[in-house]
Amino acid sequence: MGCGAGSIAIPLAQAGHPVIAADFSPAMLGTLDAGIEYYGLEDRITPLELAWDDDWDLVGPVAKAVDVAFASRSVTTNDLKGALAKLDRTARRRCAVTMVANSSPRYDLHVMNAIGASVTRSNGFVYAFNILIQMGALPQVTYFESPRRDTFDSLEAGVADLSRMLEHGNEDKIDRLRDYIAQHMIENPHAGEPGSKGVPQGRYMLDHIRKVRWAFIAWEPVSAPRP
Repeated sequence: MGCGAGSIAIPLAQAGHPVIAADFSPAMLGTLDAGIEYYGLEDRITPLELAWDDDWDLVGPVAKAVDVAFASRSVTTNDLKGALAKLDRTARRRCAVTMVANSSPRYDLHVMNAIGASVTRSNGFVYAFNILIQMGALPQVTYFESPRRDTFDSLEAGVADLSRMLEHGNEDKIDRLRDYIAQHMIENPHAGEPGSKGVPQGRYMLDHIRKVRWAFIAWEPVSAPRP
């Protein structure tokens, strides 16, 4: 299991603590601690404050300590090869990462294309695949899409929210964005109900579903167990 967008989840084979849930954010780990206590999972999940740039030999799991190590949407680091190698050296049987396979989840490509805004697409998953090949692994890639709904309570609230996408030279597209939202906002039949993050949904939404494409990359560890 993961504990947020910056998380590394490492299921253990040994009895006692089946899962290590790692994150660099104390606030995120605090939320995890509350959930562990609420569901009575103290003997099944071990939180660990851990970042990609940390020395895992000092603060992380020991080499080959787990059956499976995976990082979900969290491989954000200047040393991608080092991060993949850390997952590889930690797991005995399987490693996996999930990385965005088009543009940042912050963007709605449908909207950006409609208003003529430019979008930088991420090729991090391609680099990860090539690095794993260089490491001697045989990575397998599966693509999937996750749907997103942006809701808001008024036209101006929608503009204020979606204007987060207008960066890196797109700031002058704000009027086009307002016009697009005005033409494509519809009543949200689920207004007031909890959204994906537990926050009540707004009165309006756009007339299309925003989709984020992901690459799930899995491989068998290639690093040898330490003597």
